[in-house]
Amino acid sequence: MATSDQTPQTPAAPQVASRVDRSVSSSLTPTDGTAGGRTVIADNVVAKVAGIAAREVPGVYALGGGASRAFGALRDAINATDLTQGVRVEVGETQAAADLTIVVEYPAAIQEVAAGVRAAVAGAITRLVGLEVVEVNVEVNDVHLPGDDDTNEESRVS
Repeated sequence: MATSDQTPQTPAAPQVASRVDRSVSSSLTPTDGTAGGRTVIADNVVAKVAGIAAREVPGVYALGGGASRAFGALRDAINATDLTQGVRVEVGETQAAADLTIVVEYPAAIQEVAAGVRAAVAGAITRLVGLEVVEVNVEVNDVHLPGDDDTNEESRVS
């Protein structure tokens, strides 16, 4: 039991945080036109950002393995390009990780191209999506030779 000579105890403040700030109620609408809320970014959006960034790196010929590139060629023929081809991402609340499979154009230095892909993908995800990128894994599964395309074009011309 508390007696009058003891220090009075103050009741504990409620620990429930309010979702809205009620301290200043000068107007009902914010003056800058913004409102609070939650933004959810789908995994395929992050994968698309990563795929676009990787394709812009000099020395990257294509993304994806052999089978996915074959299906990609069919999609391209009907104008339905899949920008997430060869890209897999894991997205958390504040972090993302990406795995990319690429084909490097010969004679580009493979390690330099892979480092460029890592930098471009991490930068794009951080800048455009706002997530911290914890890792970008790059798998190089093929090298494209310039002569591979020439044989197809010569057979069409003849």
